[in-house]
Amino acid sequence: MAGISITLPDGSRRSLPHGATAGDLAAQIGPGLSKAALVAEVDGEEVDLSAPLSEGQQVSIITADSDAGLTVLRHSTAHVLAQAVLDLYPGATYAVGPPIQDGFYYDFDLPDGATISEDALEAIEARMREIVAADQPFERHEVSVADGLELFADHPYKREIIETVAMAATPEDQQAADEMAAEVAGDGQISYYRNSDAFIDMCRGPHVPSTGRLGHFKLMSVAGAYWRHDAGRPSLQRVYGTAWATGKDLASHLHRLAEAEKRDHRRLARELDLLSWPAELGPGLAVWHPKGAAVRRVIEDYSRRRHDEGGYELVFTPHIARSELWETSGHLDFYRESMYPPMELDGGAYHPKPMNCPFHVLIYKSSLRSYRDLPIRMFELGTVYRYELSGAVHGLMRSRGFTQDDSHIFATPEQAPAEIASLVAFVLSVLRAFGFDSFDARLATRPPDKSIGGDAEWEMATEALQGALEAAGLEYELDEGGGAFYGPKIDVDVRDAIGRSWQLSTIQVDFQLPERFDLEYAGADGGRHRPVMIHRALMGSIERFFGVLIEHYGGAFPAWLAPVQAVILPVAASHCHYAAEVEARLSRDGFRVQVVDAQEPLGRRIRAAKLQKLPYVLVVGDDDAAHRTVGVNARGGDGDERGVPLEDFALRLARDVDDHR
Repeated sequence: MAGISITLPDGSRRSLPHGATAGDLAAQIGPGLSKAALVAEVDGEEVDLSAPLSEGQQVSIITADSDAGLTVLRHSTAHVLAQAVLDLYPGATYAVGPPIQDGFYYDFDLPDGATISEDALEAIEARMREIVAADQPFERHEVSVADGLELFADHPYKREIIETVAMAATPEDQQAADEMAAEVAGDGQISYYRNSDAFIDMCRGPHVPSTGRLGHFKLMSVAGAYWRHDAGRPSLQRVYGTAWATGKDLASHLHRLAEAEKRDHRRLARELDLLSWPAELGPGLAVWHPKGAAVRRVIEDYSRRRHDEGGYELVFTPHIARSELWETSGHLDFYRESMYPPMELDGGAYHPKPMNCPFHVLIYKSSLRSYRDLPIRMFELGTVYRYELSGAVHGLMRSRGFTQDDSHIFATPEQAPAEIASLVAFVLSVLRAFGFDSFDARLATRPPDKSIGGDAEWEMATEALQGALEAAGLEYELDEGGGAFYGPKIDVDVRDAIGRSWQLSTIQVDFQLPERFDLEYAGADGGRHRPVMIHRALMGSIERFFGVLIEHYGGAFPAWLAPVQAVILPVAASHCHYAAEVEARLSRDGFRVQVVDAQEPLGRRIRAAKLQKLPYVLVVGDDDAAHRTVGVNARGGDGDERGVPLEDFALRLARDVDDHR
């Protein structure tokens, strides 16, 4: 009896009997793949391994060592979480439980005001492991909408999903339906999975063949979540978990989380006395303490020097502007929700600025420009204000007030490619100076639906951005159609000391603002021409960059950045005079040093200094005072160095910091 022929990813073909499934294909290829297989991709669509194959289909087997496989594994683990909670909390109901980056969650509504505490996670996890050990198969079924509503009669959130997706009548319903579509099969059918006689869950799938394929997971936390993100709807309990392909991967992830917690910039900012977030100021607003301000000054001074050397001109602009400016720039049309409300003054409305770019445009427009004047490179450390929802505020990483290291370049179209190439090199050079050496980049191109500017302009700008990335030897992903409506852009991410990615730098080509503000320059032909405007934020914001630096270094800043580069500890009160001489000598060279008087035992002061993660602890006693030496305890060193000549230590510290002065 003739069978079917299917095509594998490498182009080879396989013959299978009629009715064969993707799981049968994996078994035919080999026992190792059969054991590792989770789901399959058939003609571009992910399906269960139990799905039958047809003649001529292209099939690939997905395992847990791929992003797609991990997503399925996490989604299946979320179903096991739901089963465990419904087992342990009779009368509970469930809402949605998707996979997310590094894990999954599920939202629950418990009866009679019951709650899931952090302490309860251990019991839920134990029940999940029982379900995994039972190796229950995930069985897919499809029913009509009416049958689906009956099947989930006791679960109102599932019923609402069915009704919303299957019966969307308004654009708002359709938007909600699109968000929920992963829960259903479509085409008038409701799909659900059964993995025990007692548990079903509505889901489009696919899922792993059975619960026995799971197991490397851990429940992490409990949080609140409003149903459908609406504060007027019921408040649910969200349980978060993480799941991985192997125990080793899980252990590595948990280790990274532990490291991240130790490096949390909010905790370290308090412990190291860098800055704080007083409740009196409101969410997302910080005050910088002297030590934090010292580091900030170093960062800003370095940035100013590099911009001076790079041919930029420093500018300053106000913190507020009349609403007419934001109307012309388009911010009131496209960005209003992120702007603070206006202040009514002098018969007009003034807004705190969310961005600096319109001000730089006005500086450009303040006089007639010739092609001989271009390129014009403006740089500002400009403080901006953006209204972030209080729940979205996160220390320095997402603030309501912050200072951007903002640059705008106005150039002729012919100059733009060289300017962009110079910008990419400049960005990487500065980021490397702060200790980052691993970068990822994305090139976002013209969106297909709505954009301004001609084809030739977009092609020129995109090719210039792409050429700059390639000239810098920077690997990048192409984000086709991901550009802003006003121009293409490059985003540059850095990887920190524990491998996390942080988006910092952006280079954007803008066709909008030169058009909106009618910017011109006189060309060599005597005619009027439109300049190209290039936006560039190198650090993103000083605040966020500082937060990333804190977490990258774990608070142990290199000597050139450290708020205090050396602390001087006299052994006893009789050595305080010499300690002051050491402080004066090092301060004369511009080093940030301080003396901690001998009011407490030396050992206690040494321990306190080390907890501050300082680069150097200097101890001075009788012999040091007599011979003008210091005892040096370097952070991360092998031990104390006795009798180091003071001048030798000054040269040593200078070598640590001079490259960045």
